Amino acid sequence: MNRALPTLLLYFALLLPALSQIDLLTPGGAAGAKVTASIVSEVKSTAPGQPFRAAVKLVHEEHSHTYGKVLPPGVVGRPTSLKWTLPEGWSLEELPWPATKEVDSTDGKKSVGYDGTVYLPMKITPTGKVGDVAEIQVNVTALVCDNKSCTPIRPEAKLSITLADKAELDPANAAIFAQETAAPASAVKTVERSFAGYLLFAFIGGLILNVMPCVFPVLGIKVLSVVQQAGENKKQVLFHGLAYTFGVLVCFWALGALVITLGKGWGFQLQDPGFVFGLSAFFLIFALSMAGVFEIGTSAIGVGQSLQSKHGLGGSFFSGLLAVVVATPCSAPFLGSALGYAVTLSITNALLMFSMLGLGLASPFLLLALFPRFVSVLPRPGAWMESFKQGLSFLLFGTAVFEIWVLSGMVEGQPLLFVMLSLVLIAFGCWVYGRWHLPHKSSRTRMVALVITFGCLAGGIALGWPEKSDQPLKQTPVVESGLTWEVWSPEKVRELVASQTPVYIDYTAKWCVTCQFNKHVYKNEALKKLIAEKKVVLLKADWTNEDPRITKALSDLGKAAVPVNVLYVPGKTEPVVLPELLTVDNVSEALSQVSP
Repeated sequence: MNRALPTLLLYFALLLPALSQIDLLTPGGAAGAKVTASIVSEVKSTAPGQPFRAAVKLVHEEHSHTYGKVLPPGVVGRPTSLKWTLPEGWSLEELPWPATKEVDSTDGKKSVGYDGTVYLPMKITPTGKVGDVAEIQVNVTALVCDNKSCTPIRPEAKLSITLADKAELDPANAAIFAQETAAPASAVKTVERSFAGYLLFAFIGGLILNVMPCVFPVLGIKVLSVVQQAGENKKQVLFHGLAYTFGVLVCFWALGALVITLGKGWGFQLQDPGFVFGLSAFFLIFALSMAGVFEIGTSAIGVGQSLQSKHGLGGSFFSGLLAVVVATPCSAPFLGSALGYAVTLSITNALLMFSMLGLGLASPFLLLALFPRFVSVLPRPGAWMESFKQGLSFLLFGTAVFEIWVLSGMVEGQPLLFVMLSLVLIAFGCWVYGRWHLPHKSSRTRMVALVITFGCLAGGIALGWPEKSDQPLKQTPVVESGLTWEVWSPEKVRELVASQTPVYIDYTAKWCVTCQFNKHVYKNEALKKLIAEKKVVLLKADWTNEDPRITKALSDLGKAAVPVNVLYVPGKTEPVVLPELLTVDNVSEALSQVSP
């Protein structure tokens, strides 16, 4: 017994340091803890399917610090990690953490980490029904150090949140999340922008779309329509312009709602081979009509009598819809940032953002409608219009060919052959209609022509309609302009970044016209030499077909559309994001940040 007492006292003495820290392992951190944890949210209540941001708030005792998500080379410590527990069906998306800063280490030297109050943000997407009260929980694993010692901690925090018809922002936390949208100290080519600033970017991006190659054919058709209206009543010019604008807005609202509610990327409909086939057939028919093979209406923008109202307002509305449909392959300058920001907003603010995009696209014709006196300076209708219309048809033929090329990235082998043969059959039906369905032909001849035409259209659609495969096409490394592009995967990116290898990623798609335009920079010999000297690994992330991994990677970068080009520089925690439009200069400038 006498021997046992000293032994127990020795054990108790050894346990004293651990017992003194036991308060650090309690939920949230008890009184006296070196770090306390809690959850803050940007909303008081949220709506099902509407993402919101939350953050773990860590409050450090004076002279104490923890570490970041990743330890820089040479730093001794333990990375901080978060384990979230969410209701069933809820999803979580990591957001960039704040940059670490210089702190005092235990050996009297300097280290890097977090001290004071820091917020570690996440984006959460809820599910459920209105009225539900859900609880989210986070467990923090970290190492807290002061200038004497370090102690592992595992505080936890909880937050209850109610599902409502619409989200209600919490003004008490507005300043916190405004700070979280600022660029990390280690990030390059980024600045904090207000909501009004992004609205301006959206408008400018929509305006620039008017001169992008994917929209230009529709732009030319609309110009022809305005010329035709030059001799009409000025009130009718106003109505046509407003109908066109409304068509643009309706299509932007519809696509925007789908992007937000389904969590898709901008241009998602072009990842469906059936939709792309439909576009190619539509543009082929449209082009044949403008070339004079057949007539389906007196208006250049008419695509059937069903689209024409008494004054052709239905045609103007439809041309607005069409302008947006063909604009989706383009991510013009300013547009990418606005789209990426839009998908993080509430539904109301996001639709306002998409409205500004639409107003930007429609603004030239809306101004013409609001100030109809400018119509008088346009050329008068005349015989020249027929030649102009037929000339525009070649732009539409080119668009149809482009859509067929896009399909080549979605279907292979014999199905692609059937697609092209089906378009020949559809063109034959249009020729029959234009040749024999004429007013001076007998009713029997016109009826036979109509039957053959519809038979060719139906047969062509049935023959060429591509099936969407459950298995994506196998990607292989490709050589373009003398550069070898390896196949992208998130695992490969992590592996290369961990090995301190510079990585350049091209997020692209065949249906993205701007992406194809950007490829010309890689033909520059000086740029190719620079890539070789810096030993940069090139990865191609092909988003032609739907790929949730690429969608998530783009979302993590704050993007919702392609093109996106990024460079991971060894030693930097955040990638360099290049502008939507590439030049030899801006790519070279980014590569210059890689040490030889």
